[in-house]
Amino acid sequence: MPSYTPPVRDVRFVLEQVVGLSAHAQVEGFANATPDTVDAVLEEGGRFVAEVLFPLNQVGDQHGCTRAEDGSVTTPPGFKEAYRQFVESGWGTLAAPEAFGGQGMPHVVSTAFQEFMISANMAFAMYPGLAHGAIAALVAKGNPEQQATYLPKMVSGEWGGTMNLTEPQCGTDLGLIRTKAEPQADGSYRITGTKIFISAGEHDLTDNIIHLVLAKTPGAPDSSRGISLFVVPKVLVNADGSLGARNAVTCGSIEHKMGIHGNSTCVLNYDGATGWLVGEEMKGLAAMFIMMNAARLGVGLQGLAVAETAYQNAVHYARDRRQGRALTGPAEPGEKADTLMVHPDVRRMLMEAKAWTEGLRALCLWGALQVDLEHKAGTEVERQMAGDLIGLLTPVIKGVGTDKGYEVATNAQQVYGGHGYIQEWGMEQYVRDARIAMIYEGTNGVQAMDLVGRKLAQNGGRAVQAFFQIVTEELALAKTVPSTADFAARLERALGDLQAATMWFMANGMKNPDHVGAGAVSYMHLMGLVATGLMWLRMATAAARMQAAGEGDAAFLDAKLVTARFFAERILPDAGALRRKIEGGADAVMALPESMFLAA
Repeated sequence: MPSYTPPVRDVRFVLEQVVGLSAHAQVEGFANATPDTVDAVLEEGGRFVAEVLFPLNQVGDQHGCTRAEDGSVTTPPGFKEAYRQFVESGWGTLAAPEAFGGQGMPHVVSTAFQEFMISANMAFAMYPGLAHGAIAALVAKGNPEQQATYLPKMVSGEWGGTMNLTEPQCGTDLGLIRTKAEPQADGSYRITGTKIFISAGEHDLTDNIIHLVLAKTPGAPDSSRGISLFVVPKVLVNADGSLGARNAVTCGSIEHKMGIHGNSTCVLNYDGATGWLVGEEMKGLAAMFIMMNAARLGVGLQGLAVAETAYQNAVHYARDRRQGRALTGPAEPGEKADTLMVHPDVRRMLMEAKAWTEGLRALCLWGALQVDLEHKAGTEVERQMAGDLIGLLTPVIKGVGTDKGYEVATNAQQVYGGHGYIQEWGMEQYVRDARIAMIYEGTNGVQAMDLVGRKLAQNGGRAVQAFFQIVTEELALAKTVPSTADFAARLERALGDLQAATMWFMANGMKNPDHVGAGAVSYMHLMGLVATGLMWLRMATAAARMQAAGEGDAAFLDAKLVTARFFAERILPDAGALRRKIEGGADAVMALPESMFLAA
């Protein structure tokens, strides 16, 4: 049976030493995040997910969700009671606005708790996770009446929320949607169409589900410019806030999928359902991107979170399983075999997992800080900088976070050998669950194209130049410190590869846009390598400083420095290969005639 222990100590280290939580006490909401309060969130939140949610992870996977003939959906055994405890404990309200019943904590603190929740039970975490994205969209674009009607009960968790984009004939290309919105005399709209792949689209955890739906009004352009956003409750809400009649939206079926069986991924049929316009007509895509960007950061966190659990279990197994002897001679001559921990290749997989999970954790939390600062920093310059950075890094966190998350889960399964392929050990579930994160909220190829096709050139390249400057300045300081000089030199070479690849795109992309498309994923991973390397530089700097001052846990700090060295020596060299792939261009990628892909 698998196990999970929330990495409270590592999160606390990142919040203190990389994010610098206490240094932002003057920012709105951060005054609530005192060290004692944050410790309580981490400790109590970790205990809740480990004791209540984690035991239901395999249950959810094995039982899945069931749909009745009337379209109602029942979640796996235990989910409803666990959700009740989640709501009563207030875990879903951490970063929600106080005006609507939230606690107003920084998003970065809520992100730390969300990692724990996803690690414990990814399918369960998706139910409140989707509601948070809907809340963000209504806070930004909803009118006062919509906010008053829906937000208090969505924030409390009494009502759920979804985002409805995908249709059978279109996914990423939203200009192809066919769902229609017919205006009515009372100001409402009749929504008709079919949406697919709707996470938490129907379930029994809440009394109501507030769907945010993309649709086109009559006469709207037949492209993404004609899309509007509508709020469509599962159950209509009376003027006094009580629930009224059931709306004309039903679950036609539950998708049979590879993983996340505990979450109800639905086909939703809108048969003249009543909805209301959110924001301006034909401005729906901009409103929906508020949800999508929040979701993409959340999906990047899923990659990290599943990797963390898989990694923990692989370590436990490698410590216990005896197989073969150390190459340097028996490590334990009194035993018939040594543990897997003596084998360099097993160590390689575990060290790669440790380096990526801890590095990505720092990147996700630092990214969450930028979300806070973008909205709440004291000056326009600070808000712009934070917005530029998180805009640039959102596709990197999503794409690299989920690619590496799946890679870590697969390697953790590999550590188990044949037992990793057997259901009872739980490792194959982590591989299956991690796989979806590379696909939904925009496949990772789409994330890469968003990065190189839009984000690099946005505002004249202001964001990427700011990122380069941050890394360059921190490298200059680190090179003067003996404990970090070698790491800094290696990261500087990787940064040089990233800058050279950026220049290559500028010089060659206009001549042939396929060069950009062919190198986009490699570029995304190259930027992810440098961004994660920056996090490791910060962690190594902090660990060395604390060690010299005699602060903190010596073994923990030693482990940080060793892992930073591993990242520098064994992972950062990949930057050169990624650059060479980018500079290889698109000629060979695009040269093969379509008819020859299957040369039977």
